[in-house]
Amino acid sequence: MKISGFSYVRNGFNYGVPFLEAFQSVLPICDEFIVAVGDSTDGTREALSRLSPGKIKIIDTTWDTSLNAGGKIFAQQTNLALDQVTGDWAFHIQADEVIHENDLSKISRALQENQANPAVEGFILPFLHFWGSYGYIRNSRRVHRYEVRLLRNLPGIRSYKDSQGFRKYASVSAYEQGTDNGRKLQVKKIEAPIYHYNGIRPPAAFKKKQVLMRAFYQDELTAAQKDPNEKITTDRVDRVIPFTGSHPAVMQAKVAAQDWVYKFNQRNAEWKLKDRIMQPLEDVLGFKIGEYKNYKLL
Repeated sequence: MKISGFSYVRNGFNYGVPFLEAFQSVLPICDEFIVAVGDSTDGTREALSRLSPGKIKIIDTTWDTSLNAGGKIFAQQTNLALDQVTGDWAFHIQADEVIHENDLSKISRALQENQANPAVEGFILPFLHFWGSYGYIRNSRRVHRYEVRLLRNLPGIRSYKDSQGFRKYASVSAYEQGTDNGRKLQVKKIEAPIYHYNGIRPPAAFKKKQVLMRAFYQDELTAAQKDPNEKITTDRVDRVIPFTGSHPAVMQAKVAAQDWVYKFNQRNAEWKLKDRIMQPLEDVLGFKIGEYKNYKLL
C-alpha cells in the first residue's frame, strides 16, 4: 500500500499559515508528498525545497486570477497536485492543517484495514478549529465538524468548489465544463482530528489575512467597496472554549512563541439570529440540525 500526500500553497509566510509544519506532520506515513507551489515572493518555495527533498515533489504553478471568484483557484491548485499522485491513497492536508503524531498510526491502520474494500472511497476526519490563540477552539454550529481528507486514488475524483472536500465525476471534462455535479464519496470516519490553525494570528496579522482572502471570494468591485476601517478582529466570534489537549510536536515552537494575549469575552459574542436560537438546541441533542455533508458515511 502506498500513501501520497498532496496540497497547495502560495506565499505561505505572508499569509501566516504553518505550511511547513502542516506538510511535515504527515510525511512520516506518506511515501511521497506532492505540493503545487504558486508564484510566491516570500521564500515559500525555497523553504519547501529544503524540507524533505527525497519525498516532496514541487509543482511550480502560476495562479490564474480569473479563477479567484468563489475560491475556485483553491480547487484548481488542489487538482494539479492530485493529478500527480501515484499512491493507492491520497492524503490531502491544507497549509493551515496539522495532524498530531499520536494519530498517524491510527490513520495508516485504517487505510490498511480498508485497502481491500472498494466500497470505502475515503475517510472523514474531525476538526479542531483554533481561534484567537493556541489555547482556544471555536465550537459553534458555524464551523464544519468533518471533511474528507483521505481518498482513494480513483479516476474522476476532483476537488469540490473552493477545495471543500471531493467528489467523483463522470469525467474530468464533465467536471471542468460544469455538466456534472459529481457524486459524493462513500466514506468512513477516523477519529484523528485535524488541528486547524486558520484563526491563529497576532491581531494585526489576523486583519491583514482576512482582507487578503477577500480577493478569492469577491469580485474586485465588491472588495473595493469594503470600508478600510472596518473592525476585523478575533473578538468578533460566536463561541470559543478553552483547549486542554496537547498540540502536535511540530507546532510546539510556534505555540511557545505566541507573543499576544487573547481571552474570549462571552459578553461580546456575535451570533446570527438563527444560530443563537439553534445552538442551545443542538448542544442538548448532540448533533447539528441540517448539517451539510459533502460525503456519504458508510
